[in-house]
Amino acid sequence: MLIDTHCHLDDARYSTDLDTVLDNAKAQGVEKFIIPGADPKSLERAVEISEQNADVYFAVGVHPYDAENYDRDYLEKFVHHPKCIAIGECGLDYFRLPESEEAIAAEKQKQKKVFIDQILWAKALKKPLIVHIRESSADCLTLLEEHAGKEGGVLHCYNADEILLKLADKNFYYGIGGVITFKNARKLINVYPKIPQEKLLIETDAPYLTPHPHRGERNEPSYTIFVADKMCVLSGISRPEMEALTTQNASRLFGI
Repeated sequence: MLIDTHCHLDDARYSTDLDTVLDNAKAQGVEKFIIPGADPKSLERAVEISEQNADVYFAVGVHPYDAENYDRDYLEKFVHHPKCIAIGECGLDYFRLPESEEAIAAEKQKQKKVFIDQILWAKALKKPLIVHIRESSADCLTLLEEHAGKEGGVLHCYNADEILLKLADKNFYYGIGGVITFKNARKLINVYPKIPQEKLLIETDAPYLTPHPHRGERNEPSYTIFVADKMCVLSGISRPEMEALTTQNASRLFGI
C-alpha cells in the first residue's frame, strides 16, 4: 500500500476524469490520498472530494503565492472537518520576487506573516504542517524552529538543502516526489541517504512535477510507483519494504 501525501485532486485538470484517476492509482496500490490546501478558491472542492471518497483527506492552508488571499475566518469553517488532517500547504517562496529592494522586503514580510500565523494555528490545533519551501530555506528553518509545535509536519517536495535536515529532530518529515527521478536531481540524490528512513514520505504533487518516464504529461497519483521505485534503489530496500515504511510514516504523522 502507498499513500500519496500531496496531490492536488481539486485542480481543474481532474474535473472530467477524477474517478478514473483514483481508480488508476488504486490499481497501482495507492490507497490513500491527501489534498493540500493551497488555494482557498478550490477548498470547497477538496472537501467535497474527501466526503465522496473514504480514502481521500485534505488540509487547510494558503500557498505563499496566495498570501494576499489568506482569510483565517474563512478557513476556520473547514479546519474542524473530520477529514482535515493538516494545515498547509504554507511556507515561503522566494522564486518570483519583485525587482526593487523595497518591494522584495515587503513581499517577504507578507509571506512570513501569513506563514507564522499558519504555524501557530497548526500548533494550537495540534495538527501537522505541510510546508512549501522554495529558495527560502534559511528563513523557513528559522520560523519553524521558533514557532512550530511538537506535531511537526512535512517539508513538501524536499529541496535537498541540507540545513533543513535539522528539522528531523523536531518531528518533520521529507516529502519525496517526481523530482527524484529527474536527470538533473543529483543534489537530491546525494542528500537522500542522509534523510532518516523513518522520516520519508512519498508524494506526487500531481498534476505537477510528473516523474520520468511520463515527464510532459499531467501527473497523477498512480505515478507514485515511479517515485517509490527510485527510492527503493537509493535506499537499498525492496518495494514492499518501502511501501510499508512510507505508509507507516504517513500514518504516524497524519493520523490516518
